[in-house]
Amino acid sequence: MTRVAGIDCGTNSIRLLVADVHPETGELIELDRRMTIVRLGQGVDKTGRLAPEALERTFAACRAYAEVIKELGAERLRFVATSASRDAENREDFVNGVVEILGVEPEVITGDQEAAFSFTGATGELHGDDRRLVVDIGGGSTEFVVGNEHVEAARSVDIGCVRLTERHVRHDPPTAEEVAAIRADVRTALDLAAEAVPIDTAETLVGLAGSVTTVAAIALGLPSTTPRRSTTPGSPPPRSPR
Repeated sequence: MTRVAGIDCGTNSIRLLVADVHPETGELIELDRRMTIVRLGQGVDKTGRLAPEALERTFAACRAYAEVIKELGAERLRFVATSASRDAENREDFVNGVVEILGVEPEVITGDQEAAFSFTGATGELHGDDRRLVVDIGGGSTEFVVGNEHVEAARSVDIGCVRLTERHVRHDPPTAEEVAAIRADVRTALDLAAEAVPIDTAETLVGLAGSVTTVAAIALGLPSTTPRRSTTPGSPPPRSPR
């Protein structure tokens, strides 16, 4: 077994997984899993830059994760970053900070790569030959992927809980006009995704991320199932636990 660590840094949250991996089967034995809401993408949709306070919240979480990784003795670390980091003009500030704290350079992946990773993680343990539509609702982007054992078609669109909140919401709760504006953006994004992904051919829908688990928990009258949710001190209260 090899002990490894993986960090997924999104627009709203940063997640850590430490696990032992079987070298032949790829089977994981989970040792630690945690998530911190840092809202790295604060203001990126409007300014195109990562805010200094958002960077510091993210770096604080990285320092905490570095302690966990060291304590558990992970031999390898992979750090992947997504939407907010793709869009930011000053993403080198983010990259340099991560390298200084964790000693690895974050991989700022494309929307297509993110879609493929989402599909693999969501369907790896599912069985059956049904066509699946995987939808990963993030803070800055949402991925739509159709396939069974492999990805057949994918599209990443620039909508997510952080982007839509910052674009349209000025009241709590949102006004009817604000909700209507959000829905219009979502419909436009769905049309864009459908140009590349045959959404209507899917037999099974698989939803990912905190937004999905929270909505499901509300519908069932259950507490949220998001694991080990935490918030870095000083971060703004999230509207969705992605």
